[in-house]
Amino acid sequence: MTPAGDVAAVDEALVEAVAETGAHLAVLYLLPESDHGGDDGGDDVLLMEAGLGLPAWGSRPWTRIRLSADAPVVAAVRRDELIWVPGPDAMAREFPGTALAVPYPYAVAAAPIHAGGRVRGVWALTWPASHPADLSPGELTVINRTSHRFGRALEEAEANGRPIRAVGQPRALAPLPSARQDDQRAPAALDCLDRFTDGVAAIDIEGHITFCNPAAAELLGLDGTPMQGCLLWDRVPWLRDPMFEDRCRAASIGQQPADHLASHPDGRLIRIRLYPTPSGISLHLTPAETGGAGHGEPVPADGAPLTDSRNLLHVASTLTRALDVGEVVDLVADHVAPVYGVRAMALLVAEGGRMRIAGAHGCAQEVLDHLDGRPVTAPTPVERVMRTGLPLFFGSREELQHQDPGFARSDDTAAWALLPLTVSEQRIGTCVFGFAHAHRFSAGERAALSALAGLIAQALDRALLYESKDRLAHTLQTALLPVALPEVPGLLTAARYVPATRGVGIGGDFYDLMALEDGSIAAVIGDVQGHNMTAAALMGQVRTAVRAFAGTGADPGEVLRHANRLLIELGTDLFTSCLLAHVDLRLRTFCAASAGHPPPLLCVPERHTDVIDVPAGPLLGIDPDAEYPTLNAPFPPEAILVLYTDGLVEVPGTDLEHRIGTLTEHLARACTEPLPQLTDTLLGLAPSSHQRHADDIAVLLVKHDPSTAAPRS
Repeated sequence: MTPAGDVAAVDEALVEAVAETGAHLAVLYLLPESDHGGDDGGDDVLLMEAGLGLPAWGSRPWTRIRLSADAPVVAAVRRDELIWVPGPDAMAREFPGTALAVPYPYAVAAAPIHAGGRVRGVWALTWPASHPADLSPGELTVINRTSHRFGRALEEAEANGRPIRAVGQPRALAPLPSARQDDQRAPAALDCLDRFTDGVAAIDIEGHITFCNPAAAELLGLDGTPMQGCLLWDRVPWLRDPMFEDRCRAASIGQQPADHLASHPDGRLIRIRLYPTPSGISLHLTPAETGGAGHGEPVPADGAPLTDSRNLLHVASTLTRALDVGEVVDLVADHVAPVYGVRAMALLVAEGGRMRIAGAHGCAQEVLDHLDGRPVTAPTPVERVMRTGLPLFFGSREELQHQDPGFARSDDTAAWALLPLTVSEQRIGTCVFGFAHAHRFSAGERAALSALAGLIAQALDRALLYESKDRLAHTLQTALLPVALPEVPGLLTAARYVPATRGVGIGGDFYDLMALEDGSIAAVIGDVQGHNMTAAALMGQVRTAVRAFAGTGADPGEVLRHANRLLIELGTDLFTSCLLAHVDLRLRTFCAASAGHPPPLLCVPERHTDVIDVPAGPLLGIDPDAEYPTLNAPFPPEAILVLYTDGLVEVPGTDLEHRIGTLTEHLARACTEPLPQLTDTLLGLAPSSHQRHADDIAVLLVKHDPSTAAPRS
């Protein structure tokens, strides 16, 4: 614990900065020392050290802020410069995460604190959103001077051997007392308030009751009981409501009046009007007419719907599920259009100096043709939003066409919002929203749509990255698997590889088919543990080794023994299952060996469909002395040998033999289908969640078809 004397200079600087700038709220954050110990994660988090004007109950969500967070104080540390956010529109545009978490109208300035030649923390001042768009020279002077005062205080404390360490338990500071005192007016004011038939009460910044006239005492159920200095929600439990807390927080942070409709235990509705000042909140209480807004429904002073923040929270949580651009577009269309009246949307990203449509929904083809492929430097609105990072709103088609005559000449969309897509301070494109009816966008709508665009940008960036990795994965997978199966007289074949649809689309499942010198055919299927690039690389090595050893004329058991020793020599931590079958069409038999792989299936149409119980040796890469016994089985004309990986049958908590038996039954019913269609049928039986395969799947079908055999000489 830092002695009080060492923090006095810091606290004094913060309090005086509030008084000199007219701000109503201030916070100070410090970076914990890397050697400080504990669970703070070194320099990866900001810890609130002191606050003024922000009640303890209202500051809890922000006492710790990760340096990966989307917040002005974090940006000030990361960029090492003053960050000025003049209001909710700018906040929604530049810091959508903060706009979502703190959806109130306010302006904020955040400045880094330097000590010992490095950034040690950050502090911030907050004003009502009515603050001018720019900081005044006087305010800038105070901010710069105070930042230096903080730095000197930290350095002096360090030099005195009593360094100020962040502990994450902020001190609540009081503002300087008002110089205005009038002892004669105070009794008259109290007498006046007591005569009101409406309830009038006051609470300090922490929620302690400082005044309550008789009408308020009656409405709150406090008549005749001690109340001075008590917490309001302790004495009035039915006001211990998250919605009322939100209204108090909104009033304190935004310094604007707010409304709350509360339900009294006796069934009455009480309308509470909140009037904030930096020192507390005055409450105006009146009985409300029944049939009005629902219990606890906030009614903002400017009439803007506060449900936007809850809608944005829902959209944010929904967008985290999107893995590709199509999902981003679909989720926004499903969850945004009903709320904001969006009838058409397009997401454009900058690629190679041009704007390209990444995804669209509900847009006329004429609009898409007009937008796609234009240079980023074009002087039209969509490109200007991308370059400047400033949104544009057009309440009518005529307004938009005035600036871009070629836009939407035949489309019946009546209003447009063009919003920048920004991720980690980098603009990646423009979001275009079209609306069915002409209207003027309110300040609340502009802020909500800008914040929404920020959330879409983050989801789109993740989706584009995923798709890029997915393309790379599929390219690598294609290179590692056979380009095509060889044509073998007397044999029909079909094979498919399907990656798990969550995560990178690559894994360790593989198959192969090769003609051997003795006239037989080697069919192999395997599964390397894992679903990543390492598994895929090892899969390529295993497949190459099996192919090489099989070419020597060794039987399947010997081939697996050689492959097993190779994997052990490679020293990999991944294990591999594998099944190898040598098919001899002249003898109409096949010989198989297994390294812990699911058993193959053999279907003879109109006769039988069997599980071939190949003796299973250990997985490859475990036991250097492992043996892999072989099994010989008939392979008559028209028979189909089915090799597959466990992704086709394995379900956690389900008996594997039962799943294989079910697959065998389906195979018996569908075995007359052409092999490509039969492959699709079998894949359709694979376990999935919401049409997503839970694991990689490889399937190899080999059919003995004498009609395709070469004629004998």
